Order: sequence, then structure tokens, then C-alpha cells
Amino acid sequence: MPPADRQGLALLIGAIDDRFRKDFSSSPASRDPLPSIEDITGQPHKIVECRILKLQAIRTWAVAPPDGIGGRFWLIVKITTDSKIEGIGECYGIPFSSDIACKMVEDTFARFVAGEDPHHIETLFRRVYSAGFTQRPDLTLMGVFSGIEIAIWDILGKMADAPVHRLLGGKFHERLRTYTYLYPENPGDLKAPDVYHDGDIAAERALHYLDLGFSAIKQDPAGPYGFQGGRELSRKELARSEYCMRRIREAVGDRADILFGTHGQMTTSSAIRLARRIEPYDPLWFEEPCPPDQMEAIGKVARSTSIPVATGERLTTRVEFHQALKAGVSILQPNVGRSGGIWETKKIAQMAELFNAQIAPHIYCGPIAHAAAAHLSFGCPNFLILETIQSPFHDAILKKRLRWEDGYMLAPEEPGLGIELDEEVALAHSAPAGSGLHLEMCQVPLPSDNEKTITEL
Repeated sequence: MPPADRQGLALLIGAIDDRFRKDFSSSPASRDPLPSIEDITGQPHKIVECRILKLQAIRTWAVAPPDGIGGRFWLIVKITTDSKIEGIGECYGIPFSSDIACKMVEDTFARFVAGEDPHHIETLFRRVYSAGFTQRPDLTLMGVFSGIEIAIWDILGKMADAPVHRLLGGKFHERLRTYTYLYPENPGDLKAPDVYHDGDIAAERALHYLDLGFSAIKQDPAGPYGFQGGRELSRKELARSEYCMRRIREAVGDRADILFGTHGQMTTSSAIRLARRIEPYDPLWFEEPCPPDQMEAIGKVARSTSIPVATGERLTTRVEFHQALKAGVSILQPNVGRSGGIWETKKIAQMAELFNAQIAPHIYCGPIAHAAAAHLSFGCPNFLILETIQSPFHDAILKKRLRWEDGYMLAPEEPGLGIELDEEVALAHSAPAGSGLHLEMCQVPLPSDNEKTITEL
């Protein structure tokens, strides 16, 4: 509602309230007629047509960040209503080339979303979830829908003239604690020191991020993410991981939490061996130690260590997160751009409360999914920490961005997501058709005595 209309409505309500007070203290014959809007505002009364908005059009961009941070490409969505309200969203990790992924999003919008009322989030989710006689967690389809759904929430916030977090139950947290991966000083420089596997370099970079205001940092030194599934880490890989943890802890002391990241590289036994090595350095979590299709194995690792086990970036919908909670995972890491969108992820967070578990949204992507995760997190009592990427391109692609200060994300009060896409920058950094996937896995089988890092392979 425009400000002038809101002011007129407030004046009318006040006048009616005053009139009723007068009526109760006077006889019927002495009562004056109720004032009109024109009497109060001095402007003629207009009958405004009230109609339901419809989701009308979609546009997609596959954006290639020049430094490669956040993945090979980001799939960004813009939806427009028939009244020209626009919303932006982001799909995470669709495992196809950028041009095909864009077509998937456009096809799904045309089949299930176009012409619908943006308020019907639940109906839209069920239609896409059941698409093509599936009706089960589908990582690709939910990645497609999640970006569309985020854009719809941006529209709903703008329609209500309110930030999205206010539509999700309100602001529980005033600010959100954030963490960062340890990135090299010059990303993309192949000759740069190896912050990912060199414990001494990692310790130096950890201090850099503490100086920026972060109180939590993450490293993933265990070795290549192989397509073969869980494998037994070599003694060198185990020793390297332990050394990195020791050097970072020596550097940061108790000033910061350390998050130990892995990505399903290990067998159950190997993960347990590694957990015992890094336990003395008290990491905040041990992330996805076994492949995501081995939830019982992840649960066995969780029961064998005092380190909280986290997982979720490769899971989608309540179904798979419920399996993780039942297995014993205590920290869920949904990516809102893949887990089913904001509304489904809100349900995941609420379900986690019943297991006394926390959420720590995963954000290895662009800034739109990051903003969506932030709005969700502001309203979740069991929020733990939010992954955050600070890079020049993450800033450049937005004309308006969320505020980060001294290690914390501040709650936005602007309508919708509170961010604005720079479409010219997005178009200028288009990913080429047939591009590589958002993330790739090592395609070489690795033996149990492997000593090589992914760059050496």
C-alpha cells in the first residue's frame, strides 16, 4: 500500500474510533453522520480494483564468477508478476551444464508455476515434488524449484512491504554469527601457497580472517573428493589433516572455532580413525565424513566421537534430513538453493528442534542463496552459524547487499530479500554453453596409500 493510502486509512480509522466514542455518550438523534475518506483526506474517494497477482514470466542467468569462488557457475532466477513486481532467486548445484540447467528451470516454471498465485507456496512445492510421477526427494528437481521458490518469497516480501524473515515468524536473532573457509590470498593463482593442505599457510590465513572479525573458520585438508565413494585415507592424508588442525589451533587459540570439513571421502572406519586424531583440537564439527548415501555410516561415526557431526549440503527435503537426524547427526547444513526452498527448509529447521539439533546453512554459491539462508536463519531458534563468502565478485554482482559487520550478518529491514541484482554484471559474466558443472569430483580411483592432492592429480 502506498504511504499516502496508509496515512488516509489511519486517519479514517482514527475518525471512526472518535465517532464511536461520541456515539456511546450521546443520544441517537444527536449523532452526526460518519465522515467519508474525502472529508478526512481532502481527496476524492477512489474504488481500487483488488485482484490476485499472478506469476507471469521468468528469466535465468548462468553466471561464472571470475575467481571460481562459490562454484563454476551460479544459476540466478528472476520472476516477474503480472503487476511487474520482480523477485530474484538462486538454484544450487544442478548437476548439468549451465545452458541445460537454465532450460530445466524455465521448463519447470512454465509447467507448474506460471499463472499461479505467489502465496500458494505449499501447492507449488507439491506439484514440483511430484513432477513426472516422482514424488520423492530429487536433488536436481529440488535445486530447480528452490531457486524459483526463493524468487517467489522475494516477491511476497515486496508485496507485503516487509523483509522475508518477518513473513517466516519474525526475527528471533538480531544478528547471525558467520564463518568462512580459508581461501588463498589470491584465488585463481595456481602458484599461490596451498592454504587447503599446508598447515602453516592455513594458520597464517586463519589469523587474517580473525583480524577481519570472523570467530570461526573452516578447512578441508583430507584429500580429493573421489567418485568411487568412501575410501580409506592414507597415513599421509591422516597425518596432514591432524597437522593442519594442530597448527590452526595453535594460531587461533580459543579466539575461534575450527570447522573440519570433509566431503564424503571416507569409509566408516577411516572417518573414525581421523576423528580420533583431530579430537584433541576440539573442532566445532566434523562435516560429512562419509558419502551422503551412507547415512547409517555417518551415524556410526557420530556415535564414535565427541565431535558433533554435521551434514546436509547434498541432501534435500525433510525426508532426507529426517534420516540424518535419526542417524544421530546433530548439525544440519541445508543449502536453501537445493533443500526445497525457504519454506521447506524452515520445516527442516523446526524438525531439527525435536532432535535437539542445530542448523548451519551451507553457502558455497552466490549471494542470493546466501541472502535467502540469512532470512531463514534470523527466525530459527536453533540456528548455529552461517557460511559466508566475501569476495569482490560476490559484492560486484549486487547493487544492494546485506550488511556484514565484525563477523556477523545484520538483519535486513528492506522488503523482500533486501538485495538487488546487477543484471549487467550478471550478463557480462555469462557461463558458456556446455560449461563444466557447478562442482566436479575427482574422476581417478584413489588407492589407500594415496599421497596426492587434487591439484597434483
